Amino acid sequence: MRPLTEPQIRTSFVNCTKGEASRLHVPRDLPGQPWDDLDFLGWRDPKAPDRAYLVAERDGRTVGVALRLVTARHGHQRRSMCSLCLTTHTGSGVALVSARRRRGDADSVGAYICADLACSLYVRGKRKPEFGERLEESLSVEEQIDRMTANLDAFLDRVSTA
Repeated sequence: MRPLTEPQIRTSFVNCTKGEASRLHVPRDLPGQPWDDLDFLGWRDPKAPDRAYLVAERDGRTVGVALRLVTARHGHQRRSMCSLCLTTHTGSGVALVSARRRRGDADSVGAYICADLACSLYVRGKRKPEFGERLEESLSVEEQIDRMTANLDAFLDRVSTA
């Protein structure tokens, strides 16, 4: 992913108003992000634990979505799988996220995604789940990245449709 600036991020959101986008928390360490290893930039709002944001490049443009999330509250024995990268986590490692479909729309779509939004790093083996694992696969890392970005595109398509 190419490095993004704060203004690029703020103008990319498709499911919140300009006012909401101007007030949302953007990571302060944008230059320090591992851009070469990211397929999307995802982060949680440190002041609002139920809010998260995801920004990706699609067809030459930057697309951002505001997310609401609910972290699982069951014990470490229960496993959940991220619907984007297929990393399994126990405990609260996977969260149910929902995104409004369009600005001001009450309709939303949901998915189970790694609670830390670090899918790109899990697929590349740069991060290991605290309680969980990446399943052994016969696909190459490049094929796993392609699958993850296809899953992300499908989620973003669901958010973007009327």
